[in-house]
Amino acid sequence: MTTQFTLEQIDEIVAAVKTRTERRPRVAIILGSGLGAVADAVRKSDNIRFDELPYLPVPTVVGHSGRLVFGELQGRAAMVMQGRIHFYEGYTMAQVTLPVRVMQRLGVDTLIVTNAAGGVNPEFVPGDVMLITDQFNLLAMTGGSPLMGPNYDQIGPRFPDMSQAYDRRLCELAREVARGERIALREGVYAGLSGPSFEGPADLRFLRIAGVDAVGMSTVHEVIVARHGNMRVLGFSGISNKANLDGSTVTTHEEVIEAGNIIAPKIERLIAGVMQQL
Repeated sequence: MTTQFTLEQIDEIVAAVKTRTERRPRVAIILGSGLGAVADAVRKSDNIRFDELPYLPVPTVVGHSGRLVFGELQGRAAMVMQGRIHFYEGYTMAQVTLPVRVMQRLGVDTLIVTNAAGGVNPEFVPGDVMLITDQFNLLAMTGGSPLMGPNYDQIGPRFPDMSQAYDRRLCELAREVARGERIALREGVYAGLSGPSFEGPADLRFLRIAGVDAVGMSTVHEVIVARHGNMRVLGFSGISNKANLDGSTVTTHEEVIEAGNIIAPKIERLIAGVMQQL
């Protein structure tokens, strides 16, 4: 069962943030596994640990430092979430998506999400970056939607549309940046599962038949909450491993983190290029 936070509790977090930084960014970035180094590009930063704020859960996974970084990125005010909270850590969907609610109440209207993902598309190889054009949310289909419970009428509608979860103009902008930076940008559908176990061959064959190109354990619920609040969303998946469709290989979290060393510079350049033109 999802326990919602009240708007008063969310605004309590917002008030605590405002005592630690004077920046009021319109753009926020969520960094996935192995991509925390992207936050190093933020200049004149104010750093706030999750455990310094009320109600905000603390990440327990290696590669997720758990802090909010406010500063300048490509000359624009930005908020970077260095490390995310996952459903498989035992938190509720309301807790997992709480940072996005805080972003909305801070005035953020554009969200860039990133993640490490397994490449279900057989053409994808580790080190690739995929522009997310749509998402497949098995969690929500089976009762795990982050919007279950009372609706925040002040933020968004009871029944938000998800036909364009990822903003088409931002996607086109990302393509232009990729061409200019000579980054081979894959495109496709991202599936979000609960984890923490990596998918088995039967799972992956099912996802491939459903049209999925990459799979991970995050992002989709954050995007649903973002769209509920009418935020524009752009998403990138770093392909950290090739899907084990026949059961011949073993996937590890260490492999995911190591792949981030190759993927992070590409995603940093893509984000920088997008930020310059927003």
